[in-house]
Amino acid sequence: MAQPERIDTEVLVVGGGLVGASLAGALAASGVPTVMLDRADPASVLGERFDGRASAIAAGSRHMFEAIGLWDHVPEAQPILDISVTDGRIGAAASPLGLHYDHRTVGEPLGHLVENRLLRLAQQRFLATQHNLRQLAPVELTRVVRRETGVEARLADGTRIRARLVCACDGRGSRLRADAGIRTRRWQYDQSGVVTTLAHEKPHRGTAYEHFLPSGPFAMLPLPDAPDGTHRSSIVWTERHAMAQKAVELDHDSFAREVLRRFGDGHGQVRPIAPKFRYPLSGLHADSYIDRRMALVGDAAHAIHPIAGQGLNLGLRDVAALTECIVDARRLGLDVGHRDVLLRYQRWRRPDNLMLVAATDSLDRLFSNDLGPVRLARDLGMAAVDRLGPLKMLFMRHAMGTLGDLPRLVRGQPL
Repeated sequence: MAQPERIDTEVLVVGGGLVGASLAGALAASGVPTVMLDRADPASVLGERFDGRASAIAAGSRHMFEAIGLWDHVPEAQPILDISVTDGRIGAAASPLGLHYDHRTVGEPLGHLVENRLLRLAQQRFLATQHNLRQLAPVELTRVVRRETGVEARLADGTRIRARLVCACDGRGSRLRADAGIRTRRWQYDQSGVVTTLAHEKPHRGTAYEHFLPSGPFAMLPLPDAPDGTHRSSIVWTERHAMAQKAVELDHDSFAREVLRRFGDGHGQVRPIAPKFRYPLSGLHADSYIDRRMALVGDAAHAIHPIAGQGLNLGLRDVAALTECIVDARRLGLDVGHRDVLLRYQRWRRPDNLMLVAATDSLDRLFSNDLGPVRLARDLGMAAVDRLGPLKMLFMRHAMGTLGDLPRLVRGQPL
């Protein structure tokens, strides 16, 4: 009978989602021996019916992917050249007072839209090229023991993995976070996001639209044209839970009519061309991002409303910051799981994430209503920002993820 395998590594990444795979890839590409565990079969997450969402990869996140070599593996990405933000009501024209971002002001795309299944495919291709990475999937993690001297994990098949640090990338319901006793602040929105892909008559010209309605934001996000030339966009339609469930159950023609009522006919006639999904919306923030020899990353540490499309990008900035902390410590011959290394990561990322948690929650509450004076105030506010060049540039840089104390990877500098 074969003996269970024993694996020694520097960093153990638990969770192979978009953030976990990015962290494992960034660490391995930076010379850090890494093991990544995932419960899911890698082949199972690539189907259209697994996840119908597309992610807005901000410019800063793209810089990181370029720096580690992952971006070369992305098969299709649509540059976001402009962003148009407007306010309105269902069945009525949008307010003429809005906010418009133009990529020509900053000299590069504001971001790129990538279908989640294609981003996962790119990650799998990239990870396969990393000799510092061992990927184990699908596996069942049964136990993680974190001692002062190191971490030991055990899998259901008896495999034991020893590491200096474990990174919890296991999502909002993080088992590692719960086992560590780290408390979270959680809240629910009376909203769900309805997601699908639309075909439409007119080209989107690389413009992302966010139209605020009383029930929540309606986003029309540009995707690359299909091989046959069909123009495509991904939508994120926010509605109250009951209405959202009804929306996903509509036939194609009825669904298209409801989209036109909310967005207008700027893209011509529309029709859904992919499965429709409904995702209940909620928020979460962990009281601490670290514990003994453990760091929380991405949704295990924070989850925000999708109103600004920044959820994944916050997680990717966690990746860039934690990778830099680990690489810098390792170059100095320090223990990568030492509390001082983890404190640097927490002090770097927690304030930025907390600010975005509060900002997105406030934006949703501000815009998800139809009070006349409030609607007028927010329209005037957007128009004022649109006309104040320095303030508008500040907002643009924030949306691009290129503002603040940036990790080197986000600046496009390999570690």
